[in-house]
Amino acid sequence: MSERLDHLAGRTVIVGSGLAGLMTALTLAPEPSVIVTRAALGAETSSAWAQGGIAASIGAGDSAALHLADTLAAGDGLCDRTVAAGIIAEAPAAIAALEQAGVRFDRNATGEFSLGLEAAHNRRRIVHAEGDGSGAAIIAALVRAVAQSPAISMLEGFEARRILMDGEEVAGLLCATADGAAILPTAKVVLATGGIGGLYDATTNPIGNFGQGIALAARAGAELADMEFVQFHPTALDSRRRPLALVSEAVRGEGALLVNESGERFMVRIPGAELAPRDVVARAISAEIARGGRVFLDARDALGSRFAPRFPVIAALCGEAGIDPAKDLIPVRPAVHYHMGGVATDANGRSSVPGLWVAGEAASTGLHGANRLASNSLLEAAVMGMRAARDVAGMPARTGSPLQSERLPALADASLVRPVVSRHLGVLRNGGAVQDAIAALLPLAESDGPAADPAIVALLIAVFAGLRMESRGAHARTDFPLKLADIKRRRMRLSQALEIARATPPYSLARSA
Repeated sequence: MSERLDHLAGRTVIVGSGLAGLMTALTLAPEPSVIVTRAALGAETSSAWAQGGIAASIGAGDSAALHLADTLAAGDGLCDRTVAAGIIAEAPAAIAALEQAGVRFDRNATGEFSLGLEAAHNRRRIVHAEGDGSGAAIIAALVRAVAQSPAISMLEGFEARRILMDGEEVAGLLCATADGAAILPTAKVVLATGGIGGLYDATTNPIGNFGQGIALAARAGAELADMEFVQFHPTALDSRRRPLALVSEAVRGEGALLVNESGERFMVRIPGAELAPRDVVARAISAEIARGGRVFLDARDALGSRFAPRFPVIAALCGEAGIDPAKDLIPVRPAVHYHMGGVATDANGRSSVPGLWVAGEAASTGLHGANRLASNSLLEAAVMGMRAARDVAGMPARTGSPLQSERLPALADASLVRPVVSRHLGVLRNGGAVQDAIAALLPLAESDGPAADPAIVALLIAVFAGLRMESRGAHARTDFPLKLADIKRRRMRLSQALEIARATPPYSLARSA
């Protein structure tokens, strides 16, 4: 039996407490809202682990046009130019809103923002806080602001399991709690659940983040977009730690070099070298590792003793692995870091399902295209959280039909899915591997067991990857290494993806036929 939380009925329900979710709630206030989070507020979020900061064209000699040009170049032809231009133009307002909420960004001796440089940016435009602890500092400030707002209710230890529907419209949210099941009656749900890194063995994301928001929206009938584009951060610290620790691009921005086990600076032959877009660097490092080599970041000459003061978090993580960045090479490897795909939304965060908005990494707005530009993620989360809130506030109240009790689905478990995804849907892909992934994932996705939701998200990635017969941005296929002239973003519902998956022959059978 499910408990109905009627005292919260009608409030906007925000699922997730990273940057996008917290900004949605704060912007909605004084309109009442409810934040649903399976962990403590702000915990287990990728936002809190972000090191670099927020991209914003606020420095001397910079402009929104230059920021847009860098974004479009990194996006490799698949950015929605209009959406990207709009989000980038709002960067200064987002920084101001975050400061008003209590975030204290780093400034130089003259009181101006201290701006960092990251890969594929042609200007210093990364606004950061507490050196490389930007995400943690931002989330901590926003959590304090949310806790002080009487308009925001918080349900910690609540895990969203299903969106409840009244026909084709949102009517509520079914959650798992320590005491069983709870239903939140609402006609307005905002998903801000983060990414899909937990589907992979090598990731810099919280392990529990397997794309819950995508699964929730997909089951509710929402359109998904660009699911094949999974960004691998080129430089995760290669250690036994799980998830892998991130070595921010800002380290390369300060002059650190990539070398292999022979000391060769292999990126020097590639345009942009160490500061090439992430997809380019990740593929180059993967090629070095695939031939049996190792890859290191060398910050000894560029930073030396200045490493720890500039990057205190990274220095501590290196120390945990027995490495002193001032004197030692830092071993690195690619790891899943961000998902450009997600629930398709418009410029205000609306999905194709009435009453459902999505903001942050769980959404696909078109800002990132085939490959996200560094530090545009926190920018998008802040701007789209604010936009979604304004759009939600402008929607008239709606009273849905009485909700029926539903059986609480099993607790999700990605352990059966992770090996399939890691092996077949990594940095380098091919048609046979994608077909094998689909064959392994389909029965799990169609089951009602604990692997079903993670398998649905993974299956969507595989189906989208199989349909994109080219290499572009973060999607690299060894059997289709070139780019197509006719390019477009792709949208699809779960029902369509399942039909394609059922019609896809297993590669092993097709190969032997």
